[in-house]
Amino acid sequence: MRQRLLWFLLAGLFIALLIVVARHGEGNVGPLSIGQFGSLAYKIALLVFVGAAVLIMFRERFAQALTAALLWVVLALILVIGYSYRFELRNVADRVIAELIPGHVVSHGRTVEVARAFNGDFDVTAEINGARVAMVLDTGASSVVLTRDDAKAAGLPLEVLVYSANIDTANGRTRAAPVTLDRIAIGGLVEHSIEALVAQPGQLKTSLLGMTFLNRLQSWEVRGDRLLLHGYP
Repeated sequence: MRQRLLWFLLAGLFIALLIVVARHGEGNVGPLSIGQFGSLAYKIALLVFVGAAVLIMFRERFAQALTAALLWVVLALILVIGYSYRFELRNVADRVIAELIPGHVVSHGRTVEVARAFNGDFDVTAEINGARVAMVLDTGASSVVLTRDDAKAAGLPLEVLVYSANIDTANGRTRAAPVTLDRIAIGGLVEHSIEALVAQPGQLKTSLLGMTFLNRLQSWEVRGDRLLLHGYP
């Protein structure tokens, strides 16, 4: 019975091929154009041959073959759905990572978003002159302030720094060295030639993201547990 059905399908596909060749790619076959009809015939032929191959390979285990085929169909559907909603899923993944990893930056074009850390601060991972630097948002700091280690990682010439500026830290008043940073990048926000300070050794635990960077932005705001930094278009 299966062999007869297979021969009928092959005969039908052969007739469909003759119709496509006879029409020379012009006209219609029912509601379908010749191109659409040929594409449909090709897909049916491919399905028939794949089905025949499966039946030959699993003649004695048809139930197992059917189960395996259904699993592959489900997997294909999951992949198609995942690809169709890839942008939404990426946003969800970024939100989850932002909650689990303090300082992780979620970029939305020229807007970046950072989740509040467990200690209540906004930890921000920035790139300063190409080096990754962990910083804390400090709107009370008039300038970006770097620890000596972070300044070294950013390639600043520590040996020629002059500590001439007075700053207030958690350890009290101290002095810092004025510098100009070539580049600060936070997600999709990139600013150049940023005035900053380098704290003396041991005076600062974490670098501070202060107003010399924030003032370069179009705006910034805190919404609940989210810090939003908006760059100019």
